[in-house]
Amino acid sequence: MALRKDFAQRYGPWAAVTGASSGIGEQFARLVAAEGLNVILVARRVDRLEALAAELRQEHGIEVESAAIDLSKPDFLELLLEACADKDIGLVISNAGFGLKGLHHEMPLERLSAMLDVNCRAPLLLTNAFAPRLIERKRGGILLTGSMEGFFGVPWSAGYSATKAFVLSLGEAMWSELRRHNIDVLVLAPGATDTETHAGQGIAREDLVGLKSPQEVARLGLEHLGRRPVYVSGLLNRLYIGVCGILPRKWAVVSMGAGVRKVVLKNRKRTDA
Repeated sequence: MALRKDFAQRYGPWAAVTGASSGIGEQFARLVAAEGLNVILVARRVDRLEALAAELRQEHGIEVESAAIDLSKPDFLELLLEACADKDIGLVISNAGFGLKGLHHEMPLERLSAMLDVNCRAPLLLTNAFAPRLIERKRGGILLTGSMEGFFGVPWSAGYSATKAFVLSLGEAMWSELRRHNIDVLVLAPGATDTETHAGQGIAREDLVGLKSPQEVARLGLEHLGRRPVYVSGLLNRLYIGVCGILPRKWAVVSMGAGVRKVVLKNRKRTDA
């Protein structure tokens, strides 16, 4: 399935992508650049942003700017809006985020607070700030990266699943609010994806089932933007969410938590060995 023929006309001339230094965010940037959109790359790691920007300029002949911004900081929105002030942003991809795995009461408070800021506060403020601009131009799109974990509370991933439930609710509501303004909104809910974030959560790559490439996940998200409010990537993932929706909720919660607990404890044993 190819991206829509009018992609550049509908979502151009500029796209802003957060979390663009690696993983799904980097692939979002590459894909929209290939469609001819100019891109503002937003992330913390300056070296990666500048390297990607140079590559995209050379390969696609587009304008690319990098904005080294930490979305966990109180002033991130001011900095981002300043970087976008003279740009006609038609596509906002709120992809930055990270997770923590383990028992909730054992999580460091500082990390929990940062996760809340990046996963919830940032998309909340981004959508609030950019929606009026998109409405004024009478076309455009917003894509929020959620997670399968956003559909249920997930034991051993309580805080992360809660933040992604927030993203899911926010995106669904905005899909309904903005559709009459010709603005497309999608929550992309990936399953296991081959990115560096899993290592940061204490999960080994070989323990993940049905692992998809970040390029495939990003492409699926862009393909389904404008088609529906929420898209779960992967047939088996959609089936799993569907089955869990039929089960008594307590069974679904236990089922989802069992898999996370297993891989976290397995990695702890591996680390301690």
